[in-house]
Amino acid sequence: MKIHLCKSTPALAAAALLAVLLSAGGAPTTPAALLAQGDANQIVAPQAFADLKWRNVGASRGGRVTGFAGVRQQPHTFYAGASGGGVWKTDDAGITWYPVGDGQITTGSIGSIDVALSNPDQVWVGTGSAAIRSNVIIGRGVFKSTDAGRNFRFAGLKEAGQIGAIRVHPTNPDIVWAAASGSPFGPTEERGVFKTTDGGTTWRKTLYVDTEHGARDLEVDWQNPDVLYAATYRGFRKGWDIISGGPADKGGIWKSVDGGETWKKVSAGLPSTLIGKIDLDIARSSPQVVYAMIEAPGPEGGLFRSNDAGESWSLINNSTQLRQRPFYFNYVNASPRDQNTVFVSALLFHKSTDGGKTFTTITTPHVDNHGMWINPDNPDIFLQVNDGGANVTLNGGRSWSSILNQPHAEYYMVAVDDQYPYRLYVPQQDNTTLIVPSVSPVSWGLDHPAQFWVQASGCETGGIWPRRDGTVIWGACKGELGRYNVVTGQEKHYWIYPQNRYGHDPDEIKYRFPRQTVVYLSPHDERVVYQASHVLHRSTDEGVTWDILSPDLTAREPEFQIVPGNPITRDITGEEVYSTIYSMVESRLERGVLWVGANDGPVHVSRDNGKTWKNVTPKGLPPGGRVQNIEDSPHRKGSAYIAVYRYLREHDLKPY
Repeated sequence: MKIHLCKSTPALAAAALLAVLLSAGGAPTTPAALLAQGDANQIVAPQAFADLKWRNVGASRGGRVTGFAGVRQQPHTFYAGASGGGVWKTDDAGITWYPVGDGQITTGSIGSIDVALSNPDQVWVGTGSAAIRSNVIIGRGVFKSTDAGRNFRFAGLKEAGQIGAIRVHPTNPDIVWAAASGSPFGPTEERGVFKTTDGGTTWRKTLYVDTEHGARDLEVDWQNPDVLYAATYRGFRKGWDIISGGPADKGGIWKSVDGGETWKKVSAGLPSTLIGKIDLDIARSSPQVVYAMIEAPGPEGGLFRSNDAGESWSLINNSTQLRQRPFYFNYVNASPRDQNTVFVSALLFHKSTDGGKTFTTITTPHVDNHGMWINPDNPDIFLQVNDGGANVTLNGGRSWSSILNQPHAEYYMVAVDDQYPYRLYVPQQDNTTLIVPSVSPVSWGLDHPAQFWVQASGCETGGIWPRRDGTVIWGACKGELGRYNVVTGQEKHYWIYPQNRYGHDPDEIKYRFPRQTVVYLSPHDERVVYQASHVLHRSTDEGVTWDILSPDLTAREPEFQIVPGNPITRDITGEEVYSTIYSMVESRLERGVLWVGANDGPVHVSRDNGKTWKNVTPKGLPPGGRVQNIEDSPHRKGSAYIAVYRYLREHDLKPY
């Protein structure tokens, strides 16, 4: 997730500081008292901000949800875990949602949730969204609540990475199993199936393949909880590649008949060469029937069914509609009342009533689906989740609760204008760009600014940049550029070069625009627009014509210029376009001083408006990091700050 706070002018920065000082309240504070004393890592003393409070200004539409559960005894109560926005709860079937675990669960990335069947006050959360993308947030272990989500405590497995499934024993809530796929950025020992018998005080790893293959899913037979099924696979993300799958002798489906103490591989009828992401479900009405959605090469992958408790498997349906982007979707759920009613969550949401042979599509409030929880006593009641949030149905999917009431979306960046009150501009993952007011004007007749937003130019990935007066908004979209006039409502679209990146080998692309494309207005002349691929582009006539200001400012190592999606599913959507400019800024104090950072490490500066460039990458910075942000100093000429992370390169989790 790219976070960038746009400070459009030095005056705005000064005003923000003044707002900080004035908002703190109490007696006037001397400047000396605001400076940190005796700590080289702090510039401003913490007490300077002690009285400032965060407030939600929206927007209130949901984002990607990958952890979810319902409460059997309370059919209108559900939990939803976002990929970056923490855990949310509804007690009224999705009419309202409220956050739980804030300040206690130490990451917003949620991979799985389960509620104990024997005690609905006991809620378990596995962190680390297992629908791994290049911007996925690593997990921080398991958390447990014993009071229906009012309070959570840490319950172990801090280094287990992405926990895609957590399952509580149906009658003994002290027994819990967790399926951990491990870190998505590199090999680790902490992956596999873990079991606790003391409520999370201690854990034992009971299924382990190797440092690259983790456990992605886990299901328990409620009628006989000694019987469990687990799915293992190899899944990593790099800046230039999606790795989903590996040898079938390591990835695949496993079965335990002693409560998860020992496991055996059950592979008869499954793909035998390569196998990728797997999702499982047991038909509760007939637990001999087990379903699996399996990523595998070509026609080998799809929906599998076992009628003999996993001993043998048959491929029931390999329609591409069911297995689109299987490294990301690929979820299956069986009705608890009918073994032949089965749902598959993919780009669209599919339902079968003949055991998976044929499917119809159920319309949901948003596409890109990640699973469901079905009430065991009334299968018409279920929670369904997707990239737009969590939605509840009480009538089998004929109608849904809203996804516009759960502000947990991921934003790629944040920009602000100079209006009073100012407005915020954000691109929302898998949605659109938004303009959000910082306060709600009385003339709008709304109680809260989160209730009002409008769509701007560009698309989900941004960037987005407003004129200071907010009348014109520039938005990027994977190489395309949009100019939106707020006054007239008109939008113009521009391409620097007419080539769509989808489906192309990176070496075939004339300009390597990243999925999250830089767009930037000069602070000295807002008719000057910058956009970045592997070179820096500039327009002086608001996007009509473009000049190239630089040579290739990236490292461009040839071994990383590959078609992403290995070893099974190719996925060429631009996320893995590597060796491209990821951040840039023009000095607010010196016109023509341009700073540029690439997603493969180098930092460059031009002091003559782009005529010449100098590599100023810090000597102590290890190679290959993504220069996530560059901020020029508003106080001192020639100074800038960068933020770099390297976890997509070498599993380096240290900040730079």
